[in-house]
Amino acid sequence: MRIVAVLELKGVTKQFGGLTAVSEVDLKIEKNQICSLIGPNGAGKTTVFNIITGVYQVTKGDIFFEGRSICGCAPYKIVDMGIARTYQNIRLFKKMTAVENVMTGFHCRSRAGLFNIIYNRRKMLEEDRNIRKRSEELLEYLKIADLKDELASSLPYGHQRLLEIARAMATQPKILLLDEPAAGMNAQEKEELIRTIRGIRNDFGISVLIVEHDMDLIMNISDDITVLNYGARIAHGVPEEIQNNEEVIEAYLGRSDS
Repeated sequence: MRIVAVLELKGVTKQFGGLTAVSEVDLKIEKNQICSLIGPNGAGKTTVFNIITGVYQVTKGDIFFEGRSICGCAPYKIVDMGIARTYQNIRLFKKMTAVENVMTGFHCRSRAGLFNIIYNRRKMLEEDRNIRKRSEELLEYLKIADLKDELASSLPYGHQRLLEIARAMATQPKILLLDEPAAGMNAQEKEELIRTIRGIRNDFGISVLIVEHDMDLIMNISDDITVLNYGARIAHGVPEEIQNNEEVIEAYLGRSDS
């Protein structure tokens, strides 16, 4: 029996006027995989994320989530299906506390409609308390629970990254897209991030797709790597294969000639 991938891109192309940002890209993420998408600046990695999440529509090709085409779906519908992301440039609600930021993620799954807000305030308040409790549990899992009442804007950069991951997890995704999650982190924070991402996969059953420039982190954590250059896929394989791929070495990782 054929196993349906959590997420699959088939021949995805995105053009902006006469510029082809992404060309004929194939990508597949299976359940419980940690996959990475790497390449030089301008290779099209974040564009791929924007296509997957409905920010951009494909020019050609198709995207499948659990076997169903999601091309043309609005971003909020894609979140509802179970695809969540973080951003290269952190997008937190700066004037809200850490726990309030996470609560916004849970609220997208809230069952409290207008009727309950008006006529069943007790039920609404009960659900809100439950959402706060679950938000605090997520912060505890990511080891930033002591910062729950701090404004997001006051948190150290690395903790803001973790908070954005917590908020994305609160939407209860089946796959999590992380756009440069290690940016601005020191070596110790990166080691903790690796443990966190593995935990997200192992403890929550969430597949993960990462865009990241830190090659040590990528080679350490990835089950599978896809490499883009000038918008096209130039390599795909396990970390060892990517490290030894001549085209990748020349296009991205660099070569040390004696």
